[in-house]
Amino acid sequence: ARALGEAALAAGLPKGVLNIVMGDATTGQALVDHPDVALLSFTGSTAVGRRIAASAGQALKRVSLELGGKSACLATADAPAESVVRQVVGSCFLNSGQSCNSLTRLLVPIELYDTYRALLADAVTRLTLGDPLDSATRMGPLVSAAHRDRVRAMIVEGESQGLDLITGGSQAPVPANGYFIAPTIFGRVPPRSTLAQQEVFGPVLSVITYETEQQAIDIANGTAYGLAAAVWAGTTDHALTLARQLRAGQVDVNGAPYNPAAPFGGFGDSGLGREGGKYGIEEFVEIRAIQMPVSSARETA
Repeated sequence: ARALGEAALAAGLPKGVLNIVMGDATTGQALVDHPDVALLSFTGSTAVGRRIAASAGQALKRVSLELGGKSACLATADAPAESVVRQVVGSCFLNSGQSCNSLTRLLVPIELYDTYRALLADAVTRLTLGDPLDSATRMGPLVSAAHRDRVRAMIVEGESQGLDLITGGSQAPVPANGYFIAPTIFGRVPPRSTLAQQEVFGPVLSVITYETEQQAIDIANGTAYGLAAAVWAGTTDHALTLARQLRAGQVDVNGAPYNPAAPFGGFGDSGLGREGGKYGIEEFVEIRAIQMPVSSARETA
């Protein structure tokens, strides 16, 4: 945070335009409650977002909340399986799964499950765990011991349910130093199970099978979240038809790259408001109407 402030000053941003205040929850609550703060923009957990929104509501302050997610990647029968796996593995295990928009659910046709299972198992073998500062590392540790233990507990729950453990798991070897969890993939996960419904915020992927595309859409939309999603299909038109039916603030089609000009934000437990491009700027301004008599309008024309 301090480096961000120093970079802003070095770039010529006037002093006072950006202020960096570091602290814990007490500091955050003070900012939420301060009468001179007119809008609150928060990125974090849904639980904390709810508390901020409740506090802001007492003062009728506006909020922009970018919260959790349980993003699904829907792959059709004619989708290029290798490309699908490449995107999903890259997304799910980025930052050790500690990204709100990670693709943590992969929906595949039931008849192609074995194909995807083999591809996923092979792809994960190339995820080298280690020091994030080492160029050879492809996945680092989690943020804390407490968070590691929470993620591990969810993995243990999945194991206890007899799910198909494709790779990883609670007993998989990891580096001794650091809060590591092995990249873990469960297969044939029931759509209403904890792993398919709750945000893990760790390196855990749930593979869910479907029989019809309508069933896949229902599964993708069947959580309290609605932050991001992805669709892979044999043609762009087919993918777009499915993408338009997904309840998510941002949907990637056939591996489309990140677009910083596009709006980013979600529905439901994923939050309120949008970031990115002009949409992120508009969150911080008020719309006003200045109305003039017709005669005055003609004079200024």
